[in-house]
Amino acid sequence: MKKTLLLVSMFSFVLISCNQSDYKVKTEDEKALYALGTMMGGRFAALDLTGDELLALGQGLKDSATKKDPQIKAEDYQMKIQALFKKRMEASSNSALKEGVDFLAKFVKDGAKQTKSGLAYKMLKDGSGKNPKADDMVEVHYKGTLIDGTVFDSSYKRGKTVTFPLNRVIKGWTEGLQLVKEGGKVKLVIPSELGYGKNGAPPRIPGGATLVFEIELVKIKANPVAGSKPKMKKGKKFKKSKKK
Repeated sequence: MKKTLLLVSMFSFVLISCNQSDYKVKTEDEKALYALGTMMGGRFAALDLTGDELLALGQGLKDSATKKDPQIKAEDYQMKIQALFKKRMEASSNSALKEGVDFLAKFVKDGAKQTKSGLAYKMLKDGSGKNPKADDMVEVHYKGTLIDGTVFDSSYKRGKTVTFPLNRVIKGWTEGLQLVKEGGKVKLVIPSELGYGKNGAPPRIPGGATLVFEIELVKIKANPVAGSKPKMKKGKKFKKSKKK
């Protein structure tokens, strides 16, 4: 609850001047605060707030920041806040789930393959190496988008590949990359249950979102942690603990 209220306060900061036109940031401090506002504001996109609701949100912060007598007692509305968030988030998630199902079905109809888990994939480039195992380290280049084409993450944009244990990422990646040979490239459409679920990963990934990834499997590396056993020094033995 405290986290929710903190986010509301941060987001509302950009709405203090409720009745003014868009403010143009000038100083570096203002730009930093504007950036904070955009990051926090993205977390509220799923609430689908109306213009009046945005004004109410901003007015609450403005009254509090200027020590003006509040129009209502905030403590009387804590349960209402929780209920409102839950209702709006569930509605948004359910809508995203339905849109994702339709998108994935069209992807499969257009020639993609689908696994038993619901993951859909299409090979964009055949590799010539071996397939990774779930406990391997993999080096990849990738781009991730929502089904509307919005890019939420891209190693290409950063200009640097990423290396990670394949069993430490979302299920859709763990399963999907094992279908690709080293040097290959795949397009994955990952349903919500194999991605970030109904909660999503705000602010970039909404709850219930179906995700689209294009991934190049650059290299497979053995995971030094997988299957490793603790080394014992010569002559040293482990003593059994005495039962109390």
